[in-house]
Amino acid sequence: MLAALAVLGAAIGAAAQNKVTARPEQPGGQGSSAPSPGRDGNIGGPAADYFYEFKQPDFVIHHVEIRHDERGRGTIRFERKQDAEAITDPLEVSADTLARIKGLYDALRFLDSDANYQGKREYPSYGKTVLRLTSGGRERAAEFNYPGDPNAMALMQEYRRLTEQAVFVFEIKLAVEMQPLEAPKLMNKLETLLRLNQISDPKQLAPLIRTLSTDERLPLIARNHAVRLLKKLEK
Repeated sequence: MLAALAVLGAAIGAAAQNKVTARPEQPGGQGSSAPSPGRDGNIGGPAADYFYEFKQPDFVIHHVEIRHDERGRGTIRFERKQDAEAITDPLEVSADTLARIKGLYDALRFLDSDANYQGKREYPSYGKTVLRLTSGGRERAAEFNYPGDPNAMALMQEYRRLTEQAVFVFEIKLAVEMQPLEAPKLMNKLETLLRLNQISDPKQLAPLIRTLSTDERLPLIARNHAVRLLKKLEK
């Protein structure tokens, strides 16, 4: 009787151990041998990381850093003269903007080139721009003051529009929470940026502007301005 119980106990223990250590079979019957996706979502593929930096100590926003992956997810960090500390916010680059950025990097053949993109003349008042791309185990950076290459110029401008859009979002959200009387001035600023094509993706701002148009914490003049801008954004 004791021998039988010992055998039964050993069998139960072995079964329990197998249940704990066995790995569930993956779809397709591959078990644990299926490769895991990389950070970019591709099976076994390396992630691409994009970096932009701008410095001009005389500007109100005198230092900007943007980092994002190839899905457009990242952060923006910027320093303003009126702030004691740098501000860091999450950043979501829209699909349209991301396609333009990738297309410009491809046009430059950035990782395969050794060009620094600096034009024949330097303009110190324009500040310094750094572009860096990491992909497929390779990394390259280029620094310039005023680019002579039209694709490098367009890429720099894409990131400056991203900066303008992100800074506006930060400032209007701050105004809603703490300084509602600043909202009319910020709406005027946004209209100017839109007119000058200095916003990265106007459609991306539509949900925020729609919320502002009905937010009773803001002065009526700001809400009415938001309504007018929303009509333009939705055309």
